[in-house]
Amino acid sequence: MSQKIVPNVWCTRNAEEMGEFYRSVFRDTTSVVTARYPDDVPDWQSEFAGLPLVADLRIGDYLIVLVNAGDEFRPNPAISFMLNFDPLEFGGDEPAARAHLDEVWAGLSEGGRTLMPLDAYPFSPHYGWIEDRFGVSWQLILTDPAGEPRPFVIPQLMFAGPVEGKAREAANFYTSLFDDSGLGLVAEYPESTGPAAAGDVVFGEFRLAGQWFSMMDSGVEQDFSFTAGVSLEVRCEDQDEIDRLWSALSAVLEAEQCGWLADKYGVSWQIVPKSMGDLMERPGAHATLLNQKKIVIAEY
Repeated sequence: MSQKIVPNVWCTRNAEEMGEFYRSVFRDTTSVVTARYPDDVPDWQSEFAGLPLVADLRIGDYLIVLVNAGDEFRPNPAISFMLNFDPLEFGGDEPAARAHLDEVWAGLSEGGRTLMPLDAYPFSPHYGWIEDRFGVSWQLILTDPAGEPRPFVIPQLMFAGPVEGKAREAANFYTSLFDDSGLGLVAEYPESTGPAAAGDVVFGEFRLAGQWFSMMDSGVEQDFSFTAGVSLEVRCEDQDEIDRLWSALSAVLEAEQCGWLADKYGVSWQIVPKSMGDLMERPGAHATLLNQKKIVIAEY
């Protein structure tokens, strides 16, 4: 199944460096620069002339696009990436799964910041949350092999600040927009915990277009919320789908630009033709389109 929804990470002039870092941390991972800025960019963008524009990071078969731009945005823990280390993927060998988790944790920790230490928790015997040197957040969890299998990489949306308590509402809204979608497990806070009320989502899952996502309402006061630091690119089949999703999702007029929008929860989306996504995956072809059409992602 092709990946319809592709997370994009905003990089501060260092997409190629980030891609190489992740390639060194993760097994079975590639990072390829698939487009470069034109040589004839506007004067205000002259520092980017000829530099990488986007890099495709593939962790296994999961695609994340690294967007090379300025310092307007930066990733934060509002959208993180859960990494599921399932012993079943290691032939049922839990020590091997744990050792691989520790290996990835050590790599991501170099120059990074621990948000939750690697330890045993009620929900997992081995889990930790790390923000790497580039500000991207990763949650590493040793998965219960008796549970329903999940992909290795799952984006997680944390609802905090002005959208605290909106995780379930948002998941219901998103699943109404895509085929092959629905809610999975939803665990609730049994009592008020920090800003989270009893009944808010301590952890939940939902599926969009066949892809798994997870969600939570933060039980701790946070000083951040969703930004364009991590956006969700939707590769649409036709203009009708573009128009339908744009109309349903866009809620912040000033955020609308070049296919980008922000929804009513602050989550950033890119609504683009599927043909554009296919083209981006062919080295050289996307750069030609950029030169012809003057599409410059850093303006977004």
